[in-house]
Amino acid sequence: MNRDQEIVKFTNCRLAIDDELVWRDLWVSGTSGKILDHQKEFFDQHAVPTTTRDLGGKILSPGFIDVQLNGGFGFDFSVPSRQYGENLKMLADRLVKTGVTSFLPTLTSQQSEVYPQTISFLAPPATRRAENGAQSLGVHCEGPFINPERNGIHKKEVLQAPTGISALEACYGPDNLKSLTTRASPVKMITLAPELDESQTVIQELSRRGIVVSVGHSAASFQQVSKATELGATMITHLFNAMPQPHHRDSGIFGILGAQKALRRPYFGIIADGIHVHPSMVGVAFNAHPEGCILVTDAMSVLGLADGDYAWTNGEVMEKRGGKVTLKGTNGTIAGSCVTLLECVTNLIRWTGAPIATAIKAVTTTPATMLGVQDSKGCLKIAADADLVVVSEIRDGRGSLTLAIDEVWKFGKLVRQEPSERPRDFKTKL
Repeated sequence: MNRDQEIVKFTNCRLAIDDELVWRDLWVSGTSGKILDHQKEFFDQHAVPTTTRDLGGKILSPGFIDVQLNGGFGFDFSVPSRQYGENLKMLADRLVKTGVTSFLPTLTSQQSEVYPQTISFLAPPATRRAENGAQSLGVHCEGPFINPERNGIHKKEVLQAPTGISALEACYGPDNLKSLTTRASPVKMITLAPELDESQTVIQELSRRGIVVSVGHSAASFQQVSKATELGATMITHLFNAMPQPHHRDSGIFGILGAQKALRRPYFGIIADGIHVHPSMVGVAFNAHPEGCILVTDAMSVLGLADGDYAWTNGEVMEKRGGKVTLKGTNGTIAGSCVTLLECVTNLIRWTGAPIATAIKAVTTTPATMLGVQDSKGCLKIAADADLVVVSEIRDGRGSLTLAIDEVWKFGKLVRQEPSERPRDFKTKL
């Protein structure tokens, strides 16, 4: 028996496993940062928990994963600075308290010199430390290989054509697109437009390297996006935004969600903030392909800040008014969001009637599977990372549900606890 191992037992809780909330205890190690096989620990190792936490029937979820986050709390991933590392640490510390324990820091379309200056900071960390907060799983490069006619707020002047894998290596840095025996590729996902010249060979090569290809900022036809998925594209970036809207005679990118079994349907990100996409269309997409639904925030640096005007890249200004972020000087062009991932989960439940566990999947199991980390993240499997969120259900007088976070655990260590929601702790004497 390893008496030095710190074991926490969660009891009287409902585990979010697949599409169900299962009444079951969960043991985690604060020493290894992993979920334990409690039967093996108890019967074979004769171990007992050092702490037992009675959650009073609350939900115990895997830590949330946001695969499209541009920044937050005053920090923009796409703006290099001398304080970049310090600002990143601040964001990771504050982000984890929202329930997001892992994320893909997202770089918008920039001049090529920006990428080498930022990716080295944003790559997955080499160490596993709870005090470091939310953990990068790799960089999401959203552009600059996108369609200039579907640029959204991305500056057209910096956009490029994917004339071959060498063009991407010249832009992002060749070492940032390679996996080594000692580390994964720093870049984990790239959003591009598959209708652009030479994109097909690029999609194939990126897929071969284990980099997720996501279709976005694109005017691709149904046939073009179908071909992209055949070649290895597995994701759609912020569905409905920065792309043609579906028509009954020309379904476009959205139509791939209703593809026949012969075609592989990709995962899709969707911003459920009530601004980017109408709630009814969120429901249409979710019901078309619930197993592929990934909730994303697309949050900007104004996440967590008061209403006001804030500088954005390329000298432009964002206006934050309530839950809406727009580009100043335009006719209300949406400039990302300031929503939290938990708010998106609550909205998905309200708008679609999805069970709580199913909605939680859209920020845990599904994004983890899309990224290929489903055995270590986004799940409550034995030996997975002990990244956890304790969730309460709050209902108003009309029965409308709101989810709230009581606790967040990273690698088996408590990193957030609401003072009014402290569960009962029972210390076990050894």
